[in-house]
Amino acid sequence: MPRDTRPWETPLAGQLDPGAQAPAFDFLPGGGQMGALVRGFDWAATPLGPAAGWPQSLKTVLGVLLAARQPMFLAWGPQQTWLYNDAFALILGRKHPAALGRPSAQVWQEAWGDLAPLFEQVFAGEAVHMDGFTVGLDRDGVVRDASFDFSYTPMRDEAAQVAGLFGVCIETTDRLQAVSALRSGDTRQNVLVALAERFRELDDPSDLSFAAAEILGRALGVSRAGYGTVSKADETISIERDWNAPGIRSLAGVLHFRDYGSYIEDLKAGRTVVVSNADLDPRTAATAGALKAISAHALVNMPVTEQGGLVALLYLNHAQPREWPQEELALIREVAERTRSAVERRRAEEDLRQLAASLEQQVVARTEERDRVWRNSRDLLVVIGADGVFRDVNPAWTAILGYRPEEVIGRSFVAFVWPGDAGLTQTGLDAALSKRNLTGFENRYLHKDGSLRWISWHTATEGELVFAYGRDVTVEKQAQAELAAAHEALRQSQKMEAVGQLTGGIAHDFNNLLAAISGSLELLSRRLAEGRTAGVERFIGTAQGATRRAAALTHRLLAFSRQQTLDPRPVDANRLIAGMEDLVRRSVGPNVELEVVGAGGVWTIKVDPSQLENALLNLCINARDAMAPQGGRLTIETANKWLDERAAKERELPPGQYVSICVTDTGTGMAPEVIARAFDPFFTTKPLGEGTGLGLSMVYGFVRQSGGQVRIYSELGKGTTMCLYLPRHTGEDLPAPEPEAEHHGLGAGETVLVIDDEPAIRMLITSVLQEAGYSTLEAGEGASGLRILQSDTPIDLLITDVGLPGGMNGRQVADQARVARPALKVLFITGFAENAVVGNGHLAHGMEVLTKPFDIEALENKVRDLIDRTN
Repeated sequence: MPRDTRPWETPLAGQLDPGAQAPAFDFLPGGGQMGALVRGFDWAATPLGPAAGWPQSLKTVLGVLLAARQPMFLAWGPQQTWLYNDAFALILGRKHPAALGRPSAQVWQEAWGDLAPLFEQVFAGEAVHMDGFTVGLDRDGVVRDASFDFSYTPMRDEAAQVAGLFGVCIETTDRLQAVSALRSGDTRQNVLVALAERFRELDDPSDLSFAAAEILGRALGVSRAGYGTVSKADETISIERDWNAPGIRSLAGVLHFRDYGSYIEDLKAGRTVVVSNADLDPRTAATAGALKAISAHALVNMPVTEQGGLVALLYLNHAQPREWPQEELALIREVAERTRSAVERRRAEEDLRQLAASLEQQVVARTEERDRVWRNSRDLLVVIGADGVFRDVNPAWTAILGYRPEEVIGRSFVAFVWPGDAGLTQTGLDAALSKRNLTGFENRYLHKDGSLRWISWHTATEGELVFAYGRDVTVEKQAQAELAAAHEALRQSQKMEAVGQLTGGIAHDFNNLLAAISGSLELLSRRLAEGRTAGVERFIGTAQGATRRAAALTHRLLAFSRQQTLDPRPVDANRLIAGMEDLVRRSVGPNVELEVVGAGGVWTIKVDPSQLENALLNLCINARDAMAPQGGRLTIETANKWLDERAAKERELPPGQYVSICVTDTGTGMAPEVIARAFDPFFTTKPLGEGTGLGLSMVYGFVRQSGGQVRIYSELGKGTTMCLYLPRHTGEDLPAPEPEAEHHGLGAGETVLVIDDEPAIRMLITSVLQEAGYSTLEAGEGASGLRILQSDTPIDLLITDVGLPGGMNGRQVADQARVARPALKVLFITGFAENAVVGNGHLAHGMEVLTKPFDIEALENKVRDLIDRTN
């Protein structure tokens, strides 16, 4: 065979890596060198696949053969993949270790024509035993004949199918070659031939020993032979078996030896002992007559125990003593060694036959156990193919889903699964076939009566088959649904309680504010009616102050509900904090040491800058109160944060890049139960009348509406850190700071269309604009306003509320108007929660927003700014 065609001379790259797969071989300790090679082999590259997926039957047989000292091998699976032990590696020769994991047809390529029929017979379920089987093998670079005695046994898997071939081999090449040589030799050679032939006929080790003594004695002129037992107690060898052959006297009796101890040691060491007459003790007078005929004695050793053991005794019937030729002594020793080897081989074969029978019994027992589990399981057990067709199901289908197994086997899962879960189930089957074992995979099956059953599946995959068991969790699902409904009812109750608390707080604050406004207006009206104008500024100021506080309360409520109108812009957090540092210092007072730590290269964020300033100021004031009256240290710190999946999950955010703004104080800290409620509306730890409980809820609502999160880190007595996590902005660059323009707010006859469904607001806005020199048009809802915009009337600016009646809001009116008037300037005015849509970063160029309530001057300046804007 050319060397370049020998498969075992091309080792697989990375094939052997001892210890690389050790965790998958917890079932396989020890096993010598081959055990280490098996554990380090890349089984994923073979038809057997990763060891974690091997069946228990394969693991059991593999453990047995690796622990054995007899040459054994295993050919497993459709490709008859090869595994073997240390003893068999000697038989493989240069094929080792490349034979490991290869198909049998490659390992024995040169002899496969002779071996294939035997392997086919075994995989068909029939055991094979042969002695003296000769085949040409290439084990050292040359094809030579080799002879074996072997037994091949079919091995079955958990499904009782033949999955492998378990082989036990004894190479007899040397013995048969010796026999062949002896056949052409002298008497001594013929003796060995006779021994070999008799060994093949006998089973009992005692018979083998006796046959060896008989044949050798006859060939060398020995006329008598018998068995003896060695007894250390009286240092004798007792002949227990008579030979009454014609003309031969009985030798029943006791032999004593002068140097008994050395014989015993030689026997224990497994050496052959040859004894002459001179070694006999004269005390053997009882058998003196018979012993005179003995010229020499040979002991062929057998295993000897401490208490005694079996030996074969050979003796010659020569009248006169003679010296033994060295060649005859060598022949005696050779016969003794071959006797011992033959006995050991027979015993080993018997052990292997018992082992094979034991393995067969284990497989049968496991199969019966599996069948009992299959029949008696209260869970659904299935075998399903890659095509989605059930290959087998257990009787539990009848109890759980109402179908008999024969109604299910051979049909697709689609016929039984709830149609809404068919796609989900196919996805799960695909995942299982890709070797990702499913755990707790849930879908819904249709009972035969039409009702739904929830099934939770666990799977394991072998080849193109998925083995799964499913537990009926319908009751648990119903309990979960009922629990979820109870939780939802509890949440609704808690929500109503919070709404009650919220409305109560709002009513209290607004009643105070309305009292201040209405009282001031009433006193102002009386003074004007009486013609008295002195001191009216005081009432006007009181009403305006109450109005501003009402607007602030409204903004806090909207921020809490995350529905306030925001005007997000790219913001540099360091620049914003630096701009409000003086305000913070004045707000926290001289007892608080302020430190600002801005990270270098802080990322841009996109938020409403005024709302961020309000949030930070609110946090700083809370920190000041926590450190009162003695004061402490207040730190404002910025940082760039990469949040991986774990860190983002902890903060209830998507993974990504964020800017953190943290406010840390050295105050009293917060207990866990306080942290849990800190963002609840109207929750406060301050005394009655010293806090509304809306500050932190406003901060939380603003940050969440901006796509971020707020987290509290606090320990009682050591202080608190409040961290805002805001997403990084990667859009347009930060605008360059521009000096504030001075607006006189006066018009020059430009036309402004005002759309608002509240007549009082329309009247107020048009009055302000007319006094400032503008020409005005009015509409009370979107449709009539749009008709004016779609006419030829010149319009320089549209002012519209967002929340309009009639099915068209202000944003829709503006978008429709810009179809005909692309350059139309638009000012949205809003005070209602739904109007947050105009402040979420989607305003087009030439559009601005003004939040109700607003100052008259702010309205005038915003109108003038928009009309004068060139883009």
